[in-house]
Amino acid sequence: MTMQNPKIDRETFKEEFKNRIYNFILRLIKFIDMLPRDVVCRVIADQLMRSGASIGANYFEARAASSKIDFTNYFNHSLKSSNESKFWLSILIDAKKCNTSESEDLLKEVSEIANIFASSILTLKGKK
Repeated sequence: MTMQNPKIDRETFKEEFKNRIYNFILRLIKFIDMLPRDVVCRVIADQLMRSGASIGANYFEARAASSKIDFTNYFNHSLKSSNESKFWLSILIDAKKCNTSESEDLLKEVSEIANIFASSILTLKGKK
């Protein structure tokens, strides 16, 4: 039985998580492009795009953070943006303004991303 290198596993996870966030944003762009062009959807789409893209922008900034405090702050911003994205997706679903299947898949994905950020923040703060 061989022991796996935890550093390699951690690096693999980081790379996969980065790709997961990036792919979520690409899917979100396609989803937003398919929304109806009415006033309500335009306003919500703008908010959703900003919050969704902010998840990735803050995560990428965290990777270049100069301190643990800085890193944790960027993760906090990504978590808040994830939660905001969940809110806007839920509004679109409940208002029946979108393809329910894709919106529910996006909602599930951003919820999982938010859970990873929340768990990471607890670990960074020594509470887990």
